[in-house]
Amino acid sequence: MDPVAALMVREGVARVEALRRAGVSVHALRRAREQGRIVSVRRGWVALPGADPHLVAAARRGVVLSCVTLAARRGLWVLDASEPHVAAPPTAGHVTTTRGVIHWNAPLVERDPDSCEDSLENALVIISKCQPYESALATWESALRGGAVDPGILARLPLPPTARRLLDDARPFADAGTETILRTRLRWLKVPITPQVWILGHTVDFLIGERLVIQIDGGHHVGPQRTSDITHDALLKLHGFHVIRIGYDQLMNQWPEVQRIILAAIGQRLHLAA
Repeated sequence: MDPVAALMVREGVARVEALRRAGVSVHALRRAREQGRIVSVRRGWVALPGADPHLVAAARRGVVLSCVTLAARRGLWVLDASEPHVAAPPTAGHVTTTRGVIHWNAPLVERDPDSCEDSLENALVIISKCQPYESALATWESALRGGAVDPGILARLPLPPTARRLLDDARPFADAGTETILRTRLRWLKVPITPQVWILGHTVDFLIGERLVIQIDGGHHVGPQRTSDITHDALLKLHGFHVIRIGYDQLMNQWPEVQRIILAAIGQRLHLAA
C-alpha cells in the first residue's frame, strides 16, 4: 500500500506500526521518506509534509489534543480555544511544550495509541476541572445537543465530582453556549425561564414568565439575519411581548448591567401578561 494514501486516511499523521499493519512495507516507507513525500516526526511516527500542525506537534511531544482544543475541533462551543490544551499520562514526565496547557491525567476511556486526539469523553472530564463552571457547562450542553456523546455512557463512567455535577446539570436545549451561560446566571430567579420558545414564526432564545423575551446576538446577527431579527422584534412588541436584546460582549463583560436591566423589567412586571 502507498504510504501517502495510508496517511491521508489517518489525517496525515500516523505511527509507523499502524501503517505497517495497514500493509505499507518498510521499503515503501523508506522510499517515500527519500522522495520527501513523507517526513519523520519522531521515532516511530511519520507525517505528510502538509499535515495538520496541531496533530504533528502532538505526535512530536507524545501527547494528545484534548480539553477545549479537542472540543473546538469537534465543533463544540468553547469559551476560548486560542491556547492549545493537550493531555499526557501522569507518568510522562518527559513531555514539554513551549506554548499551551498540559493536563497530566489518567483517562477514564483508554486512549488509542495510534491517535493524536483524545476521546471526547476524556476531554469533557478534563474541561470539567479546567474551565469555569458556566463555560464548562456550555461545552457539555453543546456536546449533548449535537449528539456528540451519549449521556448514558457518561453516566456509567466513574466521573469525578466536577464532571458528575455537569452531567446532572446539563440540558441539551440551548442553541449556543451563550444561552447556557445566561440561563446559569439567572437560575436563582423565582420566575419561569424557558429556552428556545417558538413564538410568531420564530424561535426566541428565552421567554421569562409569559411576556419577557431575551435575545442574545452572536457574530452571525448581521445582514439579512439582523434584518429578520429586527422584523421579528417588532412583531413581538405588536403582540404584547417585551424584548431585551443583548450582545456577546455585554453578556461576557458587562453582566452586572445586563442583569440590572432584566431585573428592572421583571420588577415592572413586564414578564407577565396584562
